Amino acid sequence: MSFQFKLIWKILLLVFAVNIAIMSLLYTNQLVRKLAFEEQSRVNQWTTAIQRLVESEDEDVTFLMDVQRTSSNNIPIIMTDEEGTILNFLNLDTSRVNDITYLQEQLREMKQENEPIVINYLEGRTNYVYYLNSTLLTQLKYYPYYQIGIISLFLLVSYLAFNASRRSEQDRVWVGLAKETAHQLGTPISSLIAWVDLFKETDEKPTPDMLHEMEKDIERLRLVSERFSKIGSTPVLEDQDIKKLIDRSVGYMSTRASRKVKFSVHADLLHNCFSRVNVQLFDWVLENITKNAIDAMEGQGAIDFQLSETSKLIHIDISDTGKGISSSKTKDVFKPGFTTKKRGWGLGLSLAKRIIEEYHRGKIFVKESTPGKGTTFRITLRKNL
Repeated sequence: MSFQFKLIWKILLLVFAVNIAIMSLLYTNQLVRKLAFEEQSRVNQWTTAIQRLVESEDEDVTFLMDVQRTSSNNIPIIMTDEEGTILNFLNLDTSRVNDITYLQEQLREMKQENEPIVINYLEGRTNYVYYLNSTLLTQLKYYPYYQIGIISLFLLVSYLAFNASRRSEQDRVWVGLAKETAHQLGTPISSLIAWVDLFKETDEKPTPDMLHEMEKDIERLRLVSERFSKIGSTPVLEDQDIKKLIDRSVGYMSTRASRKVKFSVHADLLHNCFSRVNVQLFDWVLENITKNAIDAMEGQGAIDFQLSETSKLIHIDISDTGKGISSSKTKDVFKPGFTTKKRGWGLGLSLAKRIIEEYHRGKIFVKESTPGKGTTFRITLRKNL
């Protein structure tokens, strides 16, 4: 994924998050306005009931008193006369209503928050009803801001944690890639050094067979360089006989592994063993799995390549008689940095997974593994029909 593509995704996610925040604010503000209108209507009902109660003489006022109680529920209210003297109040802190300073403070807040409702009496007297928004309305006003703040804090912490995790993983990948380079170069370089030492000690001239083997090591150095140049780019896939590629890889590895390691290839009655692959990268996958198998067997045991097919797929099972992998770790073996070796680098299988699944659209997984008995990896490729 290119840097520009990642930047576009980040911008899109930011725009999406901003839209969610705006929609949340608009919706909450709509609810606030609706609730504020309802509370004002309830206060109006309360004042109307008060006025009717004052003006009533012989009529039954039970209904008016019920309206008064229900309309004022949870809404702090103070009623004053024309001079501002407090005549009545409701839904204030009962432990402080005897404190005139507290009542005056509440009255000032009410005057700042809402316009008063005027009650006119028949004899020309005027009272004013002041009120505060209910606790629910106040909380609802500030709720979206708290929500956005908490979500923003969570996103910030998540972003920082993700970046730290990504940097750590990138560090592991770079370290692993450097060690993988040394590992890949190590076999042909060691072989060439051994040939040079042999010639120095014996003073004999290289035979055609010796030169052929040296040419193989030089070709291997060129191949390693070519492999690393393909990482991060789109490789060219060509129609190849998978059985022949495996035979060639086994032939190279068997001459450079311990004689105590036995290799075998089984391809029972294959009708079509062709698939579109990149030869250099596919060889790399086979070598990584083979070298891991040799390490797991500590230089002695058996490695078996079993090929089978379906109408559309080719299955390659690579089995060893090594230490095996516990079931709890089989899903982690392809993660960068994971290794069961004391001096491992933990990148070979991660690269193998990327090569098979991203470049070749195939599958690679641990088919089975038993601690103390061995492991079987399966590679699945699509046939070239």
